[in-house]
Amino acid sequence: MNIITIIIIAVTVIFSFKGFNDPIFFDRYKFNVGAIIKSRQWDRMITSAFLHGDVMHLIFNMFTFYFFSNLIIQNCGIIFFLILYVGSILSGNLLSLDRHKKENYYSAIGASGGVSGILFASITFSPTIEIFIFTIPKPIPGWIFGIIYLAYSVYGMRAQLGNIGHEAHLGGAVFGIIVAVLFSILFSIPIHINYLLIMLIPLAFLAYLVYKEK
Repeated sequence: MNIITIIIIAVTVIFSFKGFNDPIFFDRYKFNVGAIIKSRQWDRMITSAFLHGDVMHLIFNMFTFYFFSNLIIQNCGIIFFLILYVGSILSGNLLSLDRHKKENYYSAIGASGGVSGILFASITFSPTIEIFIFTIPKPIPGWIFGIIYLAYSVYGMRAQLGNIGHEAHLGGAVFGIIVAVLFSILFSIPIHINYLLIMLIPLAFLAYLVYKEK
């Protein structure tokens, strides 16, 4: 395991457990629209990614992060990985901020934006990579998982399902795809355009459905 991966996981675990046991700490560093816009606490755009709702939320995100971060670091290097992770977090939270800018009470936490960016960059580079989902006995190809994931995220945004930060998932995923494509162009790394288009076409359509009512 790369030292950068270890540090990010360790900081996230420490930060999250501090939040579990300290409501004041949790409230200060979570993503909150009112605090960000009115009080200009822009640090929440990053710090919220190190907080989680419960232990299972933390484990799921860190397990996915661990598995796919090593693939990105090995193939693209640490600098690209850090740009991808931080950029995905910011992209996801910016989308959340845009969608909920009139809802001062809206709050969210979790590394899902950053993890989504890492996940979808991996799918862009290797669309047939096998992904295991706990409820499905056999692995599914990454590109199929990408379509399901994006469709569910946009649907969740429209239906406001649960307490899941669907905007962060979607924003991070889109950023991961874009950065992976740019990286492949700059360094002449071949990608599978057909699989990429298959993922992007439903994404564009579903994003249109979300924003046409705004």
